[in-house]
Amino acid sequence: MSKSSGSYPRVRVEGGGRGVVSQSGAVLLVETARKTGLDAAISTALAPWRKARAVHDPGKILLDVALAVALGGDCLSDVAVLRAEPDVFGPLASDPTISRLVDTLAAAGPRALAAIRRARAEVRERAWRLAGQAAPDTGGEVVVDIDGVLVLAHSEKEDAAKTWKKTFGHHPLFAFVDHGREGSGEPVAGLLRPGNAGSNTAADHIEAARLALAQLPKKYRRGRRTLIRTDSAGGTHDFLNWLTTRGRWLSYSVGMTITDAIHAAVLLVPAPAWTPAVEPGGEIRDGAWVAELAGDVLGGWPRGMRLIVRKERPHPGAQLRFTDADGMRLTCFATSTTGTPIAALELRHRQRARAEDRIRAARDTGLRNLPLHDAAQNQVWLEIVQLALDLLAWMPMLALTGPARRWEPKRLRLRLFSAAAQLVTTGRRRHLRLARHWPWTETITTAFERIHALPNPG
Repeated sequence: MSKSSGSYPRVRVEGGGRGVVSQSGAVLLVETARKTGLDAAISTALAPWRKARAVHDPGKILLDVALAVALGGDCLSDVAVLRAEPDVFGPLASDPTISRLVDTLAAAGPRALAAIRRARAEVRERAWRLAGQAAPDTGGEVVVDIDGVLVLAHSEKEDAAKTWKKTFGHHPLFAFVDHGREGSGEPVAGLLRPGNAGSNTAADHIEAARLALAQLPKKYRRGRRTLIRTDSAGGTHDFLNWLTTRGRWLSYSVGMTITDAIHAAVLLVPAPAWTPAVEPGGEIRDGAWVAELAGDVLGGWPRGMRLIVRKERPHPGAQLRFTDADGMRLTCFATSTTGTPIAALELRHRQRARAEDRIRAARDTGLRNLPLHDAAQNQVWLEIVQLALDLLAWMPMLALTGPARRWEPKRLRLRLFSAAAQLVTTGRRRHLRLARHWPWTETITTAFERIHALPNPG
């Protein structure tokens, strides 16, 4: 009887290989940066911080770190993955040079952050224009979701504090553009806050909304072409008043806490006033109804605000809350939108749950941990994370179709970016030849051809 050799083939491992490129699928991100003009825009934005006779461009340094984060890195030194492949990513700065640049940008504070954000906004407008019908414009409206993220800290970093969940760390506030069911999403604001920052701090929601609006193409800042959507953390008088004063430019859909007044009003809604809730395909949701509240319950809130409540039979075994009524689970939201059936408005608000997908993707893209000590340094890190997420959103928007258009960062890395290839130089041109047997080789090559066919910026 022969001896078993195990479940896997035996191979010998040795160094000395030539012409092989790891992470070759990352050329999709590099080409996205080139065609959208992100590389040039960031370089121009950070030109004031380039020292005389400096070898490395600050813009490329920052973009290199963002590329490393997009590939799964979670600290500055992970650019070593790119540094190992200079034929694909070009020359990279040393770790000390990268750290010094982050310190310099952190010391510059709002001025450096504003420069980076202006560059991103400029490039976003071009990326959406290149995407055409694939751009995140749902029925002529862009949806921006604002939500808080808890980021744990395992050491005494500046502004790390006990959070409302009894953990320790930071509580950034993010805003994401929702690409809808056919896509993912992209960040348009990232506000670093201490761990003990309140969930419903109106000033922070206003600042996040301002940063988000500044990132959108100009045509979405006028004529109610943008919807601001939040959970009940945004349901404060100050934030809703701020949104209302910009009513010519904004619509909103904001979760509301079930107060005693709302609870009492729900009990007075007559049975015929309840409308069945609906699902995305238009089918009726069994066991769920919606109604609009009116009267005294709107007292003190902004003029024109509509209050819509949903009641639903709880799942078997679910524990009811004291705010629920007649054995029904209650939720409520406020909106300024008119001329749309309340069931459709409730469905639109419920789709805010996609923001949780964006947060999960952000955690997988550098937001699981803030790697630096000072708050100003970690705010620069948030800008790097947003650059990485921008690339991870723009590349599928410009180059992928079908189910691949919805792949989240983890799957993009596993199937596309991690692919190895052979680097061949012929006629002064470099060619990456991916393995014929790799199941996603055609996806990579087709995506590259789509991006490469786009017009060059400028």
